[in-house]
Amino acid sequence: MQHYQCIQCDKTFSQNGSLKIHMATHTGERPYQCSYCDKSFIRKDNLKIHMKIHTGERPYQCSQCEKAFSHQQNLIRNMENHTGEKPYQCSQCDMNFLHKHHLISHMKTHPGEKPYQCRLCDKAFSRNDQLNMHMTSHTDGRPFNAISMTRVSFKIPI
Repeated sequence: MQHYQCIQCDKTFSQNGSLKIHMATHTGERPYQCSYCDKSFIRKDNLKIHMKIHTGERPYQCSQCEKAFSHQQNLIRNMENHTGEKPYQCSQCDMNFLHKHHLISHMKTHPGEKPYQCRLCDKAFSRNDQLNMHMTSHTDGRPFNAISMTRVSFKIPI
């Protein structure tokens, strides 16, 4: 079997077309331009997928609910909601989660791990949203700008 090697990075490909597509990563060439916006793509199939945003095409219909999707991966993610399966189990309690990132967030709620420390007092929290809620206690309930650590004020139109 013949291999096609990139002269820029020494990657090899089994098809010449794959090498040509790869070469665009080195040249920056993006020959497939969207006719609706300024986005461009290395591959024609990526442009076709992108065009669904503009056309509203949603060919992937869920058989369990009324939802339709423009991308197959979104349908697959939606179908996970219908199975009832929650494969990610907390090792500290009985809770199970559909997505790993939800389990990771949940794990921070157990005693001991409180990585979100208030810079204005001694309190610490297991989740960032809890710290943000707490920060309003330092501003009489008004929103708090965590970046500058100053109060955020709003002008109310009269």
